[in-house]
Amino acid sequence: MGPLHKMPDRDIRLDACRGIALWFVFINHIPGNICSWLTLSHYGFSDTTEVFMFVSGLTCTMAYGHVFRSAGTWATICHTVRRIWEIYSAFLLLTLFLVVAVHWMDADLADEANVAIVLQKPGEALSRAAILQYRPVNTDVLPTFVLFHLLFAPWLLLLLRWPNAALAASALLYGLVQTYGWNFRGWPTNDWYFNPFAWQFLVTIGGWWAVVGHGRLAPFVMSRPAIMLSAAYLIWSLAVTMSWINPALELVVPQFLKALVYPIDKSDLDPLRLLHFLALAVCVANLAPAHWSVMRSRMLLGAVRCGENSLEIYCVGVLLSLAAYLVLRTISDGMLAQVIVSGTGIALLTVFATLLTGFAGLAAPRIRLL
Repeated sequence: MGPLHKMPDRDIRLDACRGIALWFVFINHIPGNICSWLTLSHYGFSDTTEVFMFVSGLTCTMAYGHVFRSAGTWATICHTVRRIWEIYSAFLLLTLFLVVAVHWMDADLADEANVAIVLQKPGEALSRAAILQYRPVNTDVLPTFVLFHLLFAPWLLLLLRWPNAALAASALLYGLVQTYGWNFRGWPTNDWYFNPFAWQFLVTIGGWWAVVGHGRLAPFVMSRPAIMLSAAYLIWSLAVTMSWINPALELVVPQFLKALVYPIDKSDLDPLRLLHFLALAVCVANLAPAHWSVMRSRMLLGAVRCGENSLEIYCVGVLLSLAAYLVLRTISDGMLAQVIVSGTGIALLTVFATLLTGFAGLAAPRIRLL
């Protein structure tokens, strides 16, 4: 296969899935939120992180692949460098905003937001943040994406020329991480929460699917055996996760199975989490076809807009989740209050994403004043 693989056109399902994932991330970032039962995290081994990583790998490969085919290698490198700067700047600004927000809203949140170290050692903490070693709460995914984009141009070239070799190399690295636990060190303690050596595999799977996978595996993904196997795995995963909160169900899970399955590690993308996401993806692909009219309805338009502005919505969502938690702590943490706060946050994210999309259309072509 040459470098000019025919890749699929942009699929509105990708933005819709990414937008819904961002809503779920916001909900899950509010501690003790009853609305988290509406998200994926309680019903299986994987959660919205897997959705976000896979869709990002797929959409980035499609976008940068078109740039590579039309403008060449250097243009692709320039696009990835610009995106690195955008994500890196967003991470640093979000870190500063979290520190300022905690300082002004409630200093008691400093430990929970993991910004107490900044208030104690501002110089060292901000220096560590600049080299991606220090990360406040809920910002861990951004440094991982900075690293992914840093390596994206050479990775994309390999993927376009030798897609199967790229997938095999990625799988080998993933397997070595599961065996030896390779990771980057964080500061002041612990490793990177989203281990780049492990999560790169899911990003690569998304990219491989965009390049050749959709043509080769689509018949299998849509086949009855694939659907039945995926559904069976999802049901088994649901039963196991329900046993974590129901003592009666926990007694039913055999001891040998617990020893075999646990722990299901998120940081290193446990194989059971990976399989759960792939099974979920198979079912979604069959239940929501590409030209499904619901995807273009008003009901999902807000999710599509959020998916189109994923970086900005993620950052704003982190700040909103902190504000929501403070509201619940100071006013009321009842079930109704949690529902109202969660719904208001999603509405604000949707309005903000819609405004961003509108501004982007009005601002093109951009006028540079400096």
